[in-house]
Amino acid sequence: MGESSEKAKSEAVKIIESFEVVPKLVVFDLDYTLWPFYCECRSKRESPSLYPHAMGILLALKHKGIDIAIASRSPTADIAKAFINKLGITSFFVAQEIYSSWTHKTDHFQKIHSATGVPFSSMLFFDDENRNIQTVSKMGVTSILVDNGVNLGALSQGLTQFSRNWNTSQKNKQKWLSDYSKKPDTSNPAPSNSASK
Repeated sequence: MGESSEKAKSEAVKIIESFEVVPKLVVFDLDYTLWPFYCECRSKRESPSLYPHAMGILLALKHKGIDIAIASRSPTADIAKAFINKLGITSFFVAQEIYSSWTHKTDHFQKIHSATGVPFSSMLFFDDENRNIQTVSKMGVTSILVDNGVNLGALSQGLTQFSRNWNTSQKNKQKWLSDYSKKPDTSNPAPSNSASK
């Protein structure tokens, strides 16, 4: 691991540790999110590279015990998988959903959920395409749009938004439980004394 990856990992660990609530699973797109190119424009023979902070972020998530997955609509899964292997990160991912699709990744996330059992509300997703962000957000996944690949700023933004979403959902859950528990149970009313006289 290079010096820049080690530094990025150290910074990413600090960012993660600054949050009380973190996702159980972080999902990444590949093209223009983890690496700066489209797989279909490359050859398996080439040596791929990640964005500068990407390796450090992946290592930090792994170090902190947060699962990682891939959701990519690349039409060249063979090249993507070859690059993941060349980068030595194959074992980092609990799920790799890499295939062309017109669903804006809803199928990818259904399969990731089925494979991991992690609820959508416990996932954080990074992608460079707004249509994927919009669609996956509707599933309940905290989704962050990245402009120039995933970096420490995007990680911090993602964890901040995840924390807000989590806190909001917990408050709504508590409100619902509180409201529900205050309502009288009318499902099986006890007979009144006047009815038995």
